[in-house]
Amino acid sequence: MDKKQMIYALHGAVGMAADWKDFAQVMKADGLSVARVDLWKFLACCPMPIGEFGAAFNKEVHAKEAVLLGYSMGGRLALHALLDAPDKWQKAIIVSAHTGLAESERIPRQSHDAAWAAKALKWDWDTFLGEWNSQGVLEGAEMADRRKLKPQRESVARSFMDWTVGLQQDLLPRLKEITCPVLWIVGARDEKFLAVARVAVQMNDLIQLEIVDDCGHRVPWEQPEVFSGLVSKFLNKKSV
Repeated sequence: MDKKQMIYALHGAVGMAADWKDFAQVMKADGLSVARVDLWKFLACCPMPIGEFGAAFNKEVHAKEAVLLGYSMGGRLALHALLDAPDKWQKAIIVSAHTGLAESERIPRQSHDAAWAAKALKWDWDTFLGEWNSQGVLEGAEMADRRKLKPQRESVARSFMDWTVGLQQDLLPRLKEITCPVLWIVGARDEKFLAVARVAVQMNDLIQLEIVDDCGHRVPWEQPEVFSGLVSKFLNKKSV
């Protein structure tokens, strides 16, 4: 593993930079640094369409040997960063992410996420968190205390509007533009995202798929040792 590598880690929806704390400690033991990115700062002052995120984020990346890691919503944002500046990234890890919806699915998804935005903004925060975490796809892992996110609830709400997959361009045809090795990780029980991953890896020979057994959507936190091991092995592998 190249000790000069810096992993930029992007959290998921209703997530926090603190979600990567334990992972960062494991990587530190390998001599590798992790920059835990707070995605909410990109929405703190004003809207940011998802198509503009990649360029905005890449301006803040200064490591010479940068590795990109994104989970779920953060995985979709990571794909935008990869496609905005393919040569900027040495390697990438995409976890439980969607490449984009069919045209017919986009408006219903926008409406669905607009409802979540209203809940994030107006509901009692604990009630909102309870409903969010009750989604079956998110079962199986303890996460950092989201009550600390309450001061950033406006940004969280805005993310459901600006970064909804309902407004995202279908990135699947563009995956061939990626020029660095990519490790795509998904849980075996996460059927929807496993199906997405199986199609994504067919688009580019540089993308490899790892399916984690006995695991759902929150792979890094449901199976932390397996996840860290996969990342370490991937980063230690020499690119051809």
